[in-house]
Amino acid sequence: MAMADITIYGAGIFGLSIAWSCVTRGATVQVIDPYGVGAGSSGGVVGALAPHTPENWNDKKQFQFESLIMANRYWGAVEQAGGLSTGYARSGRLQPINDDRALELAKTRRVGAKQLWQGLAEFEIVKAAGTWLPKSESGLVIHDTLSGRMHPRMTCAALVAALASKGCDVVAEGAPDGIIVEATGWRGLLELAEQMEQPVGNGVKGQAAVLQFATAPNAPQLFADALHIIPHSNGTVAIGSTSERLFDDPTSTDQQLDDVVSRAKHAFPVLQNARVIERWAGVRPRSKSRAPMIGHHPIRKDAFIANGGFKIGFGMAPKIAEVMADLILNGTDRIPEGFRPEASLR
Repeated sequence: MAMADITIYGAGIFGLSIAWSCVTRGATVQVIDPYGVGAGSSGGVVGALAPHTPENWNDKKQFQFESLIMANRYWGAVEQAGGLSTGYARSGRLQPINDDRALELAKTRRVGAKQLWQGLAEFEIVKAAGTWLPKSESGLVIHDTLSGRMHPRMTCAALVAALASKGCDVVAEGAPDGIIVEATGWRGLLELAEQMEQPVGNGVKGQAAVLQFATAPNAPQLFADALHIIPHSNGTVAIGSTSERLFDDPTSTDQQLDDVVSRAKHAFPVLQNARVIERWAGVRPRSKSRAPMIGHHPIRKDAFIANGGFKIGFGMAPKIAEVMADLILNGTDRIPEGFRPEASLR
């Protein structure tokens, strides 16, 4: 392969999407990951692209909003280049309104969305209708059109195919060359903490399940009881997930997932008879600041870092990739203060 301008360590969603944004601007990139593509949480099954609530607005929420808005264009280009589907759809989301307090909160957020979402997406209160719904004590649900979904494994495979079309290899091992970008997930956060002798983040295990249940191709995701219910285009529905800070085996599933499935079938009666066809577990990287950690590497001179996507990595990926490409290739710094590594080092 040709000499690389950039070497990216980590073939998860951050590493692959940053590679894509760089190669489309003419850079020569290699991606190295000894564990393989999507070996961590990026190889999961859920893929909820869920926006932050339209209230108490801040840089993190604005950044995520802009990323969700640009997602259709970004993932469309990936699919066109590599010929594989990411499973992306801006399909919206339904949430129950169970009491008067929840209704008043929804009305407040509706006003906020009209202002903050700039007319590019809607947050509405509608009557519950049909069967693809969460239970709602009031008979009303929130319907937003900003939420979306993608299939994590399909997205990673589509990115690899798109990168290959531009001559970018994803390999298990290789010599570092050019500018270094570390996008090494939860293990990378623990390694960085050890090197700096202070906590910078950790891994949070999540367990999820896949049910055999076909819906309309672009049916909205459902959310209730802290559960994301994501219908995918391949005739399955993903349910997720647990959040476990303490764990022994990062890939095992147990009774905690049984509880998630049971709660899902109670909150969403339409899934009552759906059959579980896959159980999955993985570890998500969470920075100490709880925001993505992107920018100049805190230790390695002339290197960069992109980590800590936690539960919003896929939704943040398009804009993070573009912002990182700006920084790496042009020296243009558009990173919010709360996303810089320093935010997790204080």
